[in-house]
Amino acid sequence: MPSLSAPGLRPLSCPSTHPFLGRIRVGPYAVPDAGAPEILLVREPWGPLPSGFRAYLLEGEGPGVEVPDAYLLPAGLFPLAEGDVVRVEPSQGRVSTLYRKASLSNSLLVTERCDNYCLMCSQPPRPHDDSWLLEELMELIPLISPETRELGITGGEPGLLGEGLLRLVEGLKTHLPMTAVHMLSNGRRFSEEGFAQGLGQVRHPDLMVGIPLYSDLPEEHDHVVQARGAYDDTVRGILNLKRAGVRVELRVVIHAFTYERLPELARFIARNLLFVDHVALMGLELMGFAKTNLLKLWVDPLDYQESLRASVRILDRAGVSTSLYNHPLCVLPTDLHPFARKSISDWKNVYFRECEGCSLREACGGFFASSSLKRSRGITSVRG
Repeated sequence: MPSLSAPGLRPLSCPSTHPFLGRIRVGPYAVPDAGAPEILLVREPWGPLPSGFRAYLLEGEGPGVEVPDAYLLPAGLFPLAEGDVVRVEPSQGRVSTLYRKASLSNSLLVTERCDNYCLMCSQPPRPHDDSWLLEELMELIPLISPETRELGITGGEPGLLGEGLLRLVEGLKTHLPMTAVHMLSNGRRFSEEGFAQGLGQVRHPDLMVGIPLYSDLPEEHDHVVQARGAYDDTVRGILNLKRAGVRVELRVVIHAFTYERLPELARFIARNLLFVDHVALMGLELMGFAKTNLLKLWVDPLDYQESLRASVRILDRAGVSTSLYNHPLCVLPTDLHPFARKSISDWKNVYFRECEGCSLREACGGFFASSSLKRSRGITSVRG
């Protein structure tokens, strides 16, 4: 599959010495915006390149290039389009797509650090100083189209940014007031009431924080996230965020350590956390630690159907908005199909050979590309 970041960027003229961001413009008649760094994408040479752009990305070599910062794009990069935003790293010979205008799956990576160490983390934490990411994001946000429907905030753990996170959300509110923001967090930092209140005081018009809760039992949750005391921090964080007026979604990744007590967790939520705004019951993405711990974590969705059905019924009857993420329809009982959502980011979403001719394909969310590592025995084409 194409990648959002690719090496092999080759300079065709004098390159910059430092990385830089730019918004993509396309076509021979594009005029640079003097108020924003813009990069002209040249799909095929049409003559001398116009001046005034921050840089130039060429899909093929043409005649002599006389403008600075012109580069030949590498193979394997996800196709670029008008309005996308990229990072160009001349010294590394790399170009990375930070935002795609046509995508519904854009996320802002704010840090790779985390205070949990989840057994199935798809993006394992890295304990290094990446504070530069926040400054880059503050530069990126004004370049994003104001028509963007939703942006994600992800990590690592965004809460580790402290006041920097509040600054980021404030920037999103200022520049993209019509864009919904969905933040993935383990919730632990919000156990500090002042921090939760600070996020609420930003008063972002459409913010939701998605927080994992893996069991009704503290010791089981702590085992999954590999952090003692995490359960208490997380529950306090949920309570504090709701007190601060911030919407909260609970997220439960289903695997061998979580599926058996799923109904008990659903009852716990229905009795004690009925005020949350959404619950997502999620299939496992086989990346990162989930791939490393595959033999310990894997359970076929066919084998937790009854546990999943019971949990959805409990939550639905309690009036809790509930969705199933990352589950193809063919491995779910038909009575759960109305709860299934297309939830997999487009750049890592695939359909298998069995999906050809399936009558449910248009409604189905398909698979993670990594799902080929371990496949449910229930995958089949549904006819009629």
